[in-house]
Amino acid sequence: MHAVASRDETAFKRLYDRTSAKLFAVVRRIAISEAAAEEALQEAWVRIWNHADRFDPALASPITWMTTIARHAAIDAVRKGPERASATAVVLDEELADKLPAPGSTTDGLTGPQLRRCLEGLEPDRRGMVLLAYSYGYSREELSRRFDKPVATVKTILRRSLIALKECLGGR
Repeated sequence: MHAVASRDETAFKRLYDRTSAKLFAVVRRIAISEAAAEEALQEAWVRIWNHADRFDPALASPITWMTTIARHAAIDAVRKGPERASATAVVLDEELADKLPAPGSTTDGLTGPQLRRCLEGLEPDRRGMVLLAYSYGYSREELSRRFDKPVATVKTILRRSLIALKECLGGR
């Protein structure tokens, strides 16, 4: 990341080659169409290039930092456009997104059935909030209106639900 921050195009290309599939998978889970995902991913790479100097290894790993940027770019694209979100999205938070495998790669033990079982363990309203927030890109304000709860309550419910999911998944 230091080399990318120094505007080293070769380092940027290496970073792109190593992580583009994973970032595309993150973006594709949020955007409905492949075209929208590609546009959001391009925006994410521009942001990564322009803000690499802001990366702080004490706060996150490079892939977690880039995944967060890609996820935000995808959510921004969805909110701007007519799309709402992909019905197949399963991203729960940046930490879990960091552990999701790129398409075609082997998994580290985190499987769809495990995640589904853990999600089913949540109360229906909580599960709905988690899925709408982290799979469909709903903001806390949108969830607040939809579930008729204060924004602070929505934030607390999401936080507690993610902690429960993390515990269910064995702390991963």
